[in-house]
Amino acid sequence: MVELDDIRRAAARLQGQVLDTPCVESRTLSQLTGARIFLKFENLQFTASFKERGACNKLTQLVDSTGSRPGVVAMSAGNHAQGVAYHAQRLGLRAVIVMPRFTPGVKIERTRGFGAEVVLHGDTLDEARAHALELAAAQGLTFVHPYDDEAIIAGQGTVGLEMLQAVPELDTLVIAVGGGGLIAGIATAARALKPGIEIVGVQTARFPAMFNAIKGTHHPQGLSSIAEGIAVGTPGAITREAVARLVDDLLLVDEADIEQAIVMLLEIEKTLVEGAGAAGLAALLRHPQRFQGRTVGLVLCGGNIDPLLLAAIIERGMVRAGRLARIRVSARDVPGSLARITAVVGEAGANIDEVHHQRAFTTLSVQNVDIELVIQTRGRDHLAAVLGALVAAGFQCEEQK
Repeated sequence: MVELDDIRRAAARLQGQVLDTPCVESRTLSQLTGARIFLKFENLQFTASFKERGACNKLTQLVDSTGSRPGVVAMSAGNHAQGVAYHAQRLGLRAVIVMPRFTPGVKIERTRGFGAEVVLHGDTLDEARAHALELAAAQGLTFVHPYDDEAIIAGQGTVGLEMLQAVPELDTLVIAVGGGGLIAGIATAARALKPGIEIVGVQTARFPAMFNAIKGTHHPQGLSSIAEGIAVGTPGAITREAVARLVDDLLLVDEADIEQAIVMLLEIEKTLVEGAGAAGLAALLRHPQRFQGRTVGLVLCGGNIDPLLLAAIIERGMVRAGRLARIRVSARDVPGSLARITAVVGEAGANIDEVHHQRAFTTLSVQNVDIELVIQTRGRDHLAAVLGALVAAGFQCEEQK
């Protein structure tokens, strides 16, 4: 069982090796959610994730206990891989990392960039773990588990120490949960330092393994998630016991909640997070009454996201906000109609991204045409004003969902 003293000793080992990241209030997010929100910027670590805390604590102890430089093997979808690879390189250890085939390319390349040998195997973390254990046995490597290891948990718990040192008035912590290493460590530290604090875990509805294990539910597991860092099919044994004992509640969030949170953090805080890093804020957006009036600490636990995925999330976020919209305008198929439509849209202050004439696939009379426009607006109210201007100009129009 990990205890507060283990976490304090881990903090001493990590001093000067990882960042004591900022934990600061977001006044804008606080206003939007009705809770006082403090953000712990673990995405500012060198490997852009909290995972290097546990990895550094584990590898440092391996070196200190043996006096040698043992090789290590780990399985990870990316962030644990980078943490192990970076600190293994720093300590002069051979590192072999087994990653599922779905792992984003940015995480694979960064892991290789730290000198690790990357092996792509399986479609899930469970399949990658099984192969990593085979390699450990065959090559005499020490297996470094991403979450179900006391040294790893103690290292992650230093996040909780730092948060309560920086903001002692925190009364609620909302933590992303995959295998449970982060929340187990933070909960151990926080419960010892401030027994009355509320600790809430968040999982994506597509990977509710810890939620099912603790609550006895049977929510089905999906095949993929934009929060791949917490897309864990089987929670750890050590972490499950810690969550059952120390965590007050677990919540599920949808993919759309996570997408919205990523966009909000990018726009409001000018900070880039991956899906797992946005899970805490996603829970506040989905369950605002649950946290009303509370002083909440959120961990932005990772910032490694594929650029193409980020671009798609931003575009979808603009659509949800009404800032990017597709409208259909019906008009007489005569010269000048398109010019009139675009003039009305321009005068209403919207910008046109795309224009498409539809003559064949329409129920209109043969003399009419459907014109589809993709437009940029300032939001829902502005979009409504643009549609109103088109109607006032004599056109039939509607937003296309």
